[in-house]
Amino acid sequence: MRLLLTNDDGIHSGGIQALLTVLAGSHEVWVVAPEAEKSGGSHSITLRDALRVRKVGERQYSCRGTPADCVMVALLGLVPSDIDLVISGINHGPNLGTDILYSGTAAGARQGALMGVPSVALSAGVYRPPFDFAAGAEFAARNLDTFRTLGTDDHFLNVNFPAAGTDQAETVITFPSRRIYRDKLHTFDAPDGDTFCFIGGALPEAHPEDGSDAMVVSQGRISISPIHAHPRNWATIEESCRGVKFQ
Repeated sequence: MRLLLTNDDGIHSGGIQALLTVLAGSHEVWVVAPEAEKSGGSHSITLRDALRVRKVGERQYSCRGTPADCVMVALLGLVPSDIDLVISGINHGPNLGTDILYSGTAAGARQGALMGVPSVALSAGVYRPPFDFAAGAEFAARNLDTFRTLGTDDHFLNVNFPAAGTDQAETVITFPSRRIYRDKLHTFDAPDGDTFCFIGGALPEAHPEDGSDAMVVSQGRISISPIHAHPRNWATIEESCRGVKFQ
């Protein structure tokens, strides 16, 4: 199988290197990933600047751009043949529920789906080391055919591994949870009069919903959520807007 690897943690991150180590022996693996960390970059793309691409190894390229840029560059011609599956990750931390809106890891998979290639995003279930990337990479290797079968240009798969025990964990199809963020703004006034702003706070939590990705991961299981790649109005919301007069 011909695979494209990308991520938002940078081309030298442990997650993508674990995937490369496990997959390269049996598959044709291409890597096009950001040259530096792009976490939280969502689905931004570069429109007004040139994207520098640098070959760093056999079928491996760093890109001075976002994860979505990397996938676009690869699928539009940097990779000379059709890709069978895009794998984004393994992210250094979970991407659960609302996190998907901010996640560059999810954006890499979403861009693949938008370009008609089955795609999957993989994320570790902890925010700090140790990360069990090897077990996540082995899970991906065992399920490449399933990922390819389930992926379409309508959606991608968002996979979150538990904090530990991935090699023996049960797999559950889930829905995205609603995340609770407690962000705070910290500011610093510089001598020249500029104000520097830092956004921080406690790690996000999730509403306790049975069957949600956050609940399943907290139980030590592997969460797989199909995520629509296209903006979509749900029927109930669309119906509630009918007949409303705007001025």
